[in-house]
Amino acid sequence: MTPRRSAEAEPPTPEPPGSGFVAELAETRSALPGTLARRFMRCGKKNCRCKADPPALHGPYFRWTQTVAGKTVTRTLTPDQAARYQPWFDNARHLREQFGDLKTRSLQAFDDAERPDRKS
Repeated sequence: MTPRRSAEAEPPTPEPPGSGFVAELAETRSALPGTLARRFMRCGKKNCRCKADPPALHGPYFRWTQTVAGKTVTRTLTPDQAARYQPWFDNARHLREQFGDLKTRSLQAFDDAERPDRKS
């Protein structure tokens, strides 16, 4: 049986960081995970313009790559789709950055509150 500590020995409950993150999350309507990449490619035809010097590559092709159930899934989007959904990809990237900042601040708040050399 562990001894109970008195109420005075308990560290104060720190204010949870990131209320701005929650408000921002509530305002975000859509976010698509993954990466949208713009690619230019060569084909397999021997005398194609993409083999010239300098090459005139085919494209652009817009590739959306994400991980689903541990596997990489890639979809090709039309230029219109890529333009339409780009803000959703931007939202997801911004939320990932904000979540990373929230984790960092939360860990720092925990360390500050639970530090052994902290005076009660």
